[in-house]
Amino acid sequence: MAKQPAKATVLVVDDEAAIRDSLRMILEYEGYRVEEAPDGPQALARVADRLPDAVVLDVKMPEMDGLAVLQAFRERGYEMPVLVISGHADVATAVEATRRGAYDFFEKPLARERVLVSLRNAVESRRLATENRVLRHEADEMIGASPAMRRLRETVEKAAPTTATVLITGESGSGKELVARAIHRASPRRERALIEVNCAAIPDELIESELFGHEKGSFTGAVRRQTGKFVLADGGTIFLDEVGDMSARTQAKVLRVLQNGEVEPVGAERTERVDVRVIAATHRDLEDEIAGGRFREDLYYRLNVVPIRTPPLRERLEDLPLLVDYFVRRYAERNNYPRREFAPEAVEHLRAMPWKGNVRELKNLVERLLILAPKETIAREDVLAATGGAGPELSDALLSVATLREFRDNAEKLFILHKLDQNDWNVTQTAQAIDTPRSNLYKKLEQYGIKREEHGG
Repeated sequence: MAKQPAKATVLVVDDEAAIRDSLRMILEYEGYRVEEAPDGPQALARVADRLPDAVVLDVKMPEMDGLAVLQAFRERGYEMPVLVISGHADVATAVEATRRGAYDFFEKPLARERVLVSLRNAVESRRLATENRVLRHEADEMIGASPAMRRLRETVEKAAPTTATVLITGESGSGKELVARAIHRASPRRERALIEVNCAAIPDELIESELFGHEKGSFTGAVRRQTGKFVLADGGTIFLDEVGDMSARTQAKVLRVLQNGEVEPVGAERTERVDVRVIAATHRDLEDEIAGGRFREDLYYRLNVVPIRTPPLRERLEDLPLLVDYFVRRYAERNNYPRREFAPEAVEHLRAMPWKGNVRELKNLVERLLILAPKETIAREDVLAATGGAGPELSDALLSVATLREFRDNAEKLFILHKLDQNDWNVTQTAQAIDTPRSNLYKKLEQYGIKREEHGG
């Protein structure tokens, strides 16, 4: 049987050490990375710490049986394939495991080849599903026939196959994240992880722990060991969004990774070697930041091996009708909205807008119009109302919904989107701006299905 082309991580969960040892030996020979957990609670902790590519899970375990662990995985949103094994199998157990989301079910003693084939298929199907979802979700990233977009595509095509560090610059909302994902997807590392870190969204006191990990007890609140993002990205790519917001201390440690490939977790007496491609992005002028003493010049030159600039929407207005059409279809299908058309004068008005928020602002505006516009054809007056250019019309649109709950939900969602735009999708700053706890804002984002990759850029 062919060995794995890239190292997938498999978590083996079984209370019998002999079973864990046997599976480790078999799986490591086949090229997998193997992690172990002797019971359900430790399995949940391991998955939270470092998400595996697949899980092999025993049913009969003390404290928390395998079916309960499987259900907990799914309830917490973990989608990796789970292969369930049991020494006391019956049809009812197999059916229940499948109902709770198991990929496959095996009786002990295990048939080695059958388990390996199933595991290989599970990992591959998961990889393909993830890749296809990303492709579907980000199809808009290369929409456009403007000269600016052609140049961007050409640069991405040249940079992707290399191992060079990339620095993406551009205004907020212009698509820096999407370019980073396109580079990773077209690179030799595409079968490994792309780990994304928004440096502006993480408090200074936590950014080092997030990037490099920490040891248990290394600081107040460090109740368990945490694996850093650089280690999670080993063999793949790490995307450091808003890299210009990092503290001087964090910049020094990132520079060390770029120079030596070494990561030092907080509180650790050792370093870990990693093989990671770094893609960074910022809306700041880093040369100005260097002149002001806020960014390290040596780190800048390490990051700026391949510079890529994302054009603002105002430099590619000929792409605007294509983008509008795409967003209308996308949001209508996803939310079961009626299909709408934009009147020519509405499109012309869109062309005349300043677009300080770029494509992100356009996405949000299209969704807003699908919610608020009273007629099948979206007119110039609807655009004015949705952008605050005509107060009475906006009020009429909000008041046209059927129930108080619909009015409240629509108004609250639009308000949150507007404030997130104003704060460059920094959740902490937005929560402070609207005077609500950050935890409450996260709950609202989940309630309304607001995700940065859908509205941000």
